[in-house]
Amino acid sequence: MVVGDASLDIDTLVIGAGPGGYVAAIRAAQLGQNVLVVDKEYVGGVCLNVGCIPSKALISAAHQYESINHASAFGIEAGEAKVNFSKVQEFKNGVVKKLTGGVASLLKANKVQYFNGEVMFINENEARVFNDQEAPRYRFKNCIIATGSRPIELKAFPFKGRIISSTGALSLPEVPKSLIVIGGGYIGIELGQMYSKFGTKVTVIEGGDTILPGFDKDMSSIVAKKLKGTNVDIVTGAMAQSAEQTDSDVTLTYKVGDKEEKVTAEYLLVTVGRRPNTDGELGLELAGVKVSERGLIEVDSQTRTSNPNIYAIGDVIAGPALAHKAMYEGRVAAEAIAGLPSVVDYKCIPAVCFSDPECASVGYTEKEAKEKGHNVKVGKFPFAINGRALSLNATEGFVKLVADKDTGLVLGAQIVGSEASNMIAELGLAIEMGATLEDIALTIHAHPTLGEIVLDAAEVALGHPIHTVVK
Repeated sequence: MVVGDASLDIDTLVIGAGPGGYVAAIRAAQLGQNVLVVDKEYVGGVCLNVGCIPSKALISAAHQYESINHASAFGIEAGEAKVNFSKVQEFKNGVVKKLTGGVASLLKANKVQYFNGEVMFINENEARVFNDQEAPRYRFKNCIIATGSRPIELKAFPFKGRIISSTGALSLPEVPKSLIVIGGGYIGIELGQMYSKFGTKVTVIEGGDTILPGFDKDMSSIVAKKLKGTNVDIVTGAMAQSAEQTDSDVTLTYKVGDKEEKVTAEYLLVTVGRRPNTDGELGLELAGVKVSERGLIEVDSQTRTSNPNIYAIGDVIAGPALAHKAMYEGRVAAEAIAGLPSVVDYKCIPAVCFSDPECASVGYTEKEAKEKGHNVKVGKFPFAINGRALSLNATEGFVKLVADKDTGLVLGAQIVGSEASNMIAELGLAIEMGATLEDIALTIHAHPTLGEIVLDAAEVALGHPIHTVVK
């Protein structure tokens, strides 16, 4: 460490260049602040480099492969497709390179300084920024902590050899013949199903009674049915106990009730959640930043920490570890620093799983709306009788709208089906703007589109559906 050096002055120091950090940095710069963003690994953070983006690239490739092999359903005889997984990985890496390069260009265009290295707080308004070549010291007026999270590593299953994290699963040199997944949440299901489409025999070990516990059971059950039809075994109510590795495989021992079972595969993927990056040498205690027992930084409605000049966003604060949540909070933090009255409001943050079929939810579920005291009205419409869904041969799933019966206000929505990740945006906007079921029903939706299912669900809730019969 350099001793006795003078501090450089900066308006806003942003720690972490992931989705939350780079958005916060750019927005702060737009608002006239002199900004320095620091990341010890790479621009774009986990999401762009080893998370959301590369996983979706591989999932898209798997969909393409499956579509070719099932083209006969459309009367197209394409023959059996072959996977060149090294080329698939090249495609994935190309997508990552374009996006991370784009973010770097945006930071530069907005005159945001970037430093590849680590940060250690010295006191409540100073921090050391360092790497192998240099270690300047900065005095900041404000700071935004956006250090993200990492996969939880279980003591019984350390990430080594054939026991891998989600990061390792994205960079396998070839499609494995078999794969065990511990954890049936969205990461485990997305990656497990992706590899199953490429031909891998997948076994999912889930401790709860259903996969995708963050979604309604009537949604996850549709995904589970599809998984079981594509070379995936799902074991629920199972607790992983231990693993033994060889040079060529790994054997997992797990229990279902009192019965002990074993399963062997080429790799064991552990996806049991993520841990906030608030430990290590960051020195939050020196900065006067309070952290909970779970390692989460305590913040107010403007993402301000116990140190009024330091803010925290994304995976290091309470709430789901979602890139779009971090981006939203990044804007709020930057605007709060600039003196704007921005505050967080989480009612319209969507949750999406890129399973097959996709799952998406925003606002309240039916159960949550009732718990909040609403007199609830529900409209549910299936993909199976939508013209566009039929023409796509994608008839699994439904759209469900949850509304207040007395006012008609849309309170929430759940979609499971093709393009659910894109369709949910309309309903997030509806909730944000205070739209009613009638507003949706009176909005002309293009025909034939999957979006019409939203209109049909609204009409079901209103009691006058055109494309189904009310029972």
